[in-house]
Amino acid sequence: MKPLAWATLVAQIAIVVTGGAVRLTGSGLGCPTWPRCTDESFSPHGELEFHSAIEFGNRMLTFALVAIAVATFVVAWRTRRRELRLMSLIIALGIPAQAVIGGITVLTDLNPWLVALHLLCSMAIIGVSVRLLLSVEAPLPPARRGPPAVLAWATFATAWVVLYLGTVVTGSGPHAGDARTERNGLDPLQMSQLHADIVFLFMGLVIGLLVTLHVVGGPATVRARRAVVALLVISLAQGTIGFVQYFTDLPEVLVGFHMLGAALVSASVTWVLLRVRRPVV
Repeated sequence: MKPLAWATLVAQIAIVVTGGAVRLTGSGLGCPTWPRCTDESFSPHGELEFHSAIEFGNRMLTFALVAIAVATFVVAWRTRRRELRLMSLIIALGIPAQAVIGGITVLTDLNPWLVALHLLCSMAIIGVSVRLLLSVEAPLPPARRGPPAVLAWATFATAWVVLYLGTVVTGSGPHAGDARTERNGLDPLQMSQLHADIVFLFMGLVIGLLVTLHVVGGPATVRARRAVVALLVISLAQGTIGFVQYFTDLPEVLVGFHMLGAALVSASVTWVLLRVRRPVV
């Protein structure tokens, strides 16, 4: 079960990266319709060969995700554990739902708000995948209350505000996925500043949570502290990439790494929340 849980998480992160590659290469409308690639065919051909091959390749990865999700659900069902069944079911249902959202996004010529929804849904599935992975070895303990739990929830919520504002910044910027696609009409400078402000708040919460766990101490906080340290390292790297890409006019390679970083932030902040609220000694 554990290898399948890891495969699920890695595959969900990979689809975020490949989806970013579609947008960054201007291939968002390489397949101009959905569910077919063109009006005549489900596969790309002819004059759209380069961009449509990229977009079509990303669509084909959905089948790999479905195969992993089905295998995971079958194995989870055999364990007779309700939590594993529920998490694997949510992931299995989330993949076709994501495909439909992606299709609507194409049919609306890459509406930036729908593109944002498409990405955020992937981030949510990544979070569910982390919970599945942590639940595989043994059921998670009952949730605890107290200052660390409150800080963990605040950190988690702020991380999601950061992720959302990141999609808004993207929707106002130059990487639309297609040269003809309209942007969301917001000022990129103002949105970037707001995004950066919330990032600073988020980093403060992460550091505050780490300090709180050190003060509380005890065996129950060891794994939680490791998770928070990992989140801090990932967030510092993500923030560095974000600032560098902003001051270097958003080069595609850095934007791609920033999207990978966003997926890792979603995974690690979920890991932190679960380890703080449901500590395992």
